[in-house]
Amino acid sequence: MNVHRLQAEGISVALDLSVGHVADLAIEAGGRRIRPLHRAPWIDRPDLPEGLPAGVVRLSGDFLCAPFSRSDVEAAPLHGWPANSAWDLVSDEAISGGRRASFRLQHKVMGAVVEKTLILRDGHPFLYQEHSFTGGSGAISVAHHPMTEMRAGGRLAFSPKRLAATPPDATEPDPARGSHLLAYPARSADPARFPAASGGEVDLTDFSASRRHEDFVTLVEADHGGMGWTAVARKAEADVVLVLKNPAELPVTMLWISNGGRFYAPWNGRAGVLGIEDGRTAIGHAASLGDNWLRREGVETAFALGGDVAFRQIVGALPLEGGQPPVSIAPSEGRLRLTFADGSSRETSFDDAFLRIAKRT
Repeated sequence: MNVHRLQAEGISVALDLSVGHVADLAIEAGGRRIRPLHRAPWIDRPDLPEGLPAGVVRLSGDFLCAPFSRSDVEAAPLHGWPANSAWDLVSDEAISGGRRASFRLQHKVMGAVVEKTLILRDGHPFLYQEHSFTGGSGAISVAHHPMTEMRAGGRLAFSPKRLAATPPDATEPDPARGSHLLAYPARSADPARFPAASGGEVDLTDFSASRRHEDFVTLVEADHGGMGWTAVARKAEADVVLVLKNPAELPVTMLWISNGGRFYAPWNGRAGVLGIEDGRTAIGHAASLGDNWLRREGVETAFALGGDVAFRQIVGALPLEGGQPPVSIAPSEGRLRLTFADGSSRETSFDDAFLRIAKRT
């Protein structure tokens, strides 16, 4: 495997250059090593089904989707060339209090040059990422694709969301090949009360180890003017995984719940995986450029190309006992504060300027 490794005090990351996936993220905190991201167990196995996209064959960590889902405007594999083809190292250099590396995709996307920048800072339990598109024409939908894994389930919490919605069709509609828990299509203003396929409601904030299902649901950010965030308190792992964004750049968070609901290879009933996919997209490139339900809700689903376009995201983790996520997360000068339901809070080092969130006056 062609991997580039980057390290700062208390944190390291490895990028699989063959597909641009984060192959490993390791954080030293609380006297132990936390690995918040999932890596598919089938990587490097010789008996995989033929015809799988490279991004599925080497599925790991986090990666850029451009476009998200179907490449039905410009020919490319699922989630586009950034998730399925080679990246070159452009630079790797020390910065004040950390390290930064930049990479360039060998393919162009809609004629644009695509670059990835990874930043680690000493004592920060976070991977800071930026992706940029230079030139090109038309428009591109994008999403990050971080995945975490829970051996015994966990609890989720989010920044304020306007609504949650499933697409018209279930991810696994054939009961011989898989199972799903949510109703399709459906929507709810409360993620804790989402319509179930069998009637009743499902709490999207409860990732249960006892249920087996494959589901996909989109959360639309509310207009709160702050940082967008998802927190996943993993029970067995005794930590909290954090995914942070600027909602002006990435207005939706898509949850890929892959919890034993795919019965066929290479998934074979693999359980406990959650994708937390912050994006500016509908499902598929063509749908993102056309009239779609998100645009009718006033949500942008693509970036216009032709100049310079860049967006950022942060993923990290902290030790956490008790299995309950924070109820609020807020940045301050050089710090990130997590506040919990019992009134307690904790802070960690954080680059509060990285996400470029404009303060409202």
